[in-house]
Amino acid sequence: MDDRVIIEQYLMRDEKAIESTSLKYGSYCMKISLNILTDQSDSEENVNDTYMQTWKSIPPQRPDSLMAYLGKLCRNLALNKLKAKNAIKRTGDNSTLSLDELSLCTPSGVNIENQVEMSHLSKCISDFLRTQKEEARNVFICRYFYCDSIEDICNKFSFSPSKVKSILMRVRGKLRLHLEKEGYEYG
Repeated sequence: MDDRVIIEQYLMRDEKAIESTSLKYGSYCMKISLNILTDQSDSEENVNDTYMQTWKSIPPQRPDSLMAYLGKLCRNLALNKLKAKNAIKRTGDNSTLSLDELSLCTPSGVNIENQVEMSHLSKCISDFLRTQKEEARNVFICRYFYCDSIEDICNKFSFSPSKVKSILMRVRGKLRLHLEKEGYEYG
């Protein structure tokens, strides 16, 4: 089903919108959730929360890209759930590891999990990524937006683990320099 039709279902408050969303984007949202939460039950709950949040936000929102809109909602909900779940004890899962890696090149005092609310930092990162080669940009997004494991990225792009790690290290270094030029300080 076309995204415009699904969005129209939401705008008309047609409950079939959730079913249509689930059929088209259910596995996409589940992949994002599992990458971050690593638990099937928590991920299923997160996907359902994503559908509920989508229902509540359309209208008034009218996204240009339903896939991107769902991905962002799903990711943010999963990160919030993970943060609450790990408030006392941090684990070594992929999402925590990827966020910890990324925090090495972000300004001190900035919580990368809340970067969406920080529009200037978000814009700086987006602008920076547009200057990178497609290969590096895709690997970076898989790791730090979708929280894919190094192994998953290797399989997706047919790269060796050392190549993926090298790409990520170079891009993080360039990002750090870019953010320093934008006035962000490191502590």
